[in-house]
Amino acid sequence: MSDSFFIVAVDFGTAYSGYSFCFKSCIDNIRTVYWGQEMGMNSLKTPTCVLFDDNEVFMKFGYEAIMTYTRMDKVEASTKCFFKNFKMDLYNKTVSRNLMIPATNGKSMRAMKVFSESLRYLKDHALQSIREHTSGREFIASDVTWVLTVPAIWEPAAKQFMREAAVEAGLVSDFHSDQLILALEPEAASVWCKQLPSEGFVAQGASQDNRLEQNPGTQYVVVDCGGGTIDITVHEVLQGGSLKELLKASGGDMGGETVTNKYISFLRDLFHPDVWDKYEIQNPSELQKMIYDFTAQKCFGGDEDIYIQCPFNLAMFAGKKQDITHYFEGVQGVSWQDGMFKITHSKFKSFFEQSVAKIIKDIYSIISTPEIHIDFILLVGGYASCNILQKEIHKHFSYRCKVLCPVDAQLAVLKGAVLFGNNPKIVASRVSALTYGISFCPTFDESKHKEEKRRVNKKGDYVYCADVFQRMMQKGQSVKCDEVSPHHFYPIDDDQTKMGFSFYSTEKPDAVYVDERHTKKIGSFSVPMPDISQRRSRRVRFEIRFGLTEIQATATDLTSNQTRSIRLDFLTQ
Repeated sequence: MSDSFFIVAVDFGTAYSGYSFCFKSCIDNIRTVYWGQEMGMNSLKTPTCVLFDDNEVFMKFGYEAIMTYTRMDKVEASTKCFFKNFKMDLYNKTVSRNLMIPATNGKSMRAMKVFSESLRYLKDHALQSIREHTSGREFIASDVTWVLTVPAIWEPAAKQFMREAAVEAGLVSDFHSDQLILALEPEAASVWCKQLPSEGFVAQGASQDNRLEQNPGTQYVVVDCGGGTIDITVHEVLQGGSLKELLKASGGDMGGETVTNKYISFLRDLFHPDVWDKYEIQNPSELQKMIYDFTAQKCFGGDEDIYIQCPFNLAMFAGKKQDITHYFEGVQGVSWQDGMFKITHSKFKSFFEQSVAKIIKDIYSIISTPEIHIDFILLVGGYASCNILQKEIHKHFSYRCKVLCPVDAQLAVLKGAVLFGNNPKIVASRVSALTYGISFCPTFDESKHKEEKRRVNKKGDYVYCADVFQRMMQKGQSVKCDEVSPHHFYPIDDDQTKMGFSFYSTEKPDAVYVDERHTKKIGSFSVPMPDISQRRSRRVRFEIRFGLTEIQATATDLTSNQTRSIRLDFLTQ
């Protein structure tokens, strides 16, 4: 990290992606690129869509992927692999290196390739932008500290997957490189918002105070409203401006794409599943254009009724079964007007109901926590720009605390990630979302261990208990970012040349054995012990850090006094 000249933060979102960068020597001048100018657009992010040809060779990303795909006829489009919203394939699922994900044409590709090629495109685009801002000077990936944002509610395996995808994409060459930093999305947004002056927020509910970081003791909720997930953290400002996490990260998969999916589900019912399913299969590119039009209305629509152009082929398919006006008879809130869907504001708002209700419920559970006193709710992310969401949050919470939304809310994560990359210890402590531990083999004690767990080593001189859960971190425990948790372990056998451990997580506060219900194996590690001269009296010192955005560990074989970093492997093969 000390050898880099630039910091580049990549916000790889479910619906939209982008990046910001700055010279490390000029952290106050964060630059952001605009996307889509050649297509008549000028947005701060580009859609997270990627297109591969029929041989799985990368073609396009972002707006270019959408435009190339939507201009294809249906025969050509059916041969291409077009991916959108694929980031959600890493949420709340078993993530492996060989994970396969489906394209819109039904063909599956390795998720690692889909993610890494997308990151490679963003990396190359960022390096080109840097050249343009430095009079054409050539810089390479190793000249950059890369900050890659991930949801705080993701499990360790998903975070590791993104790091490995970044290595495959060429952002860094080594998995352990400190020139690649993973930043939790709501934390990054919090870092940005806390240093904004009052004029950095939209007028409604704006604070009269200067900056949050100048008021130690201030407690606030950051609600990162993304396309896929809603990510919520609770922070307190400490003396000097650093942050303390007060509650474990929470949220769920009720982001802005939920609204779009409700709309698509409504259209499917409106035109009957047999018509819609045939249309969706045969006209994937036209469908993407319609979804894009709706997304624009979703984010920027006001209180008026909205109009969306009906795609040509949808009208044709529907018209073959019956006159298209008949589909709208007796349907509340939607009507047919000269080739367009007219959707009343009330009907439009109904698509938001499930998502908004879940967000409100999650915020209520936080601000009702007795031991905290929330002064602000900060709404960030692209979905936060939706008027309907903003108004509902204000209606439910503005009487209790100030509700703020920064100007350019969709850039809060990006710009905060740049600041985080410059100072990862700005978040001084975090709260563990789960209880973590390892499989341990202590001396068998018949008074407290199950008889079926009794084992004897090869020599027969050590009786131990298998599968004991050795707790290393408790759910809800606060841990400082530089706090180290040390543990010591001994081999079971005299001739043992390595010590292997399995790593587990659980919601339970009192797990005893690793094979209990709700205890999940999430990773493994192995420590070499080549010198066996001291037999079972050898020791391994294991030190683990839970306070960082990624769990990090080192192990020392005290016989040889050699220390090595241990990679906790959370991914299945």
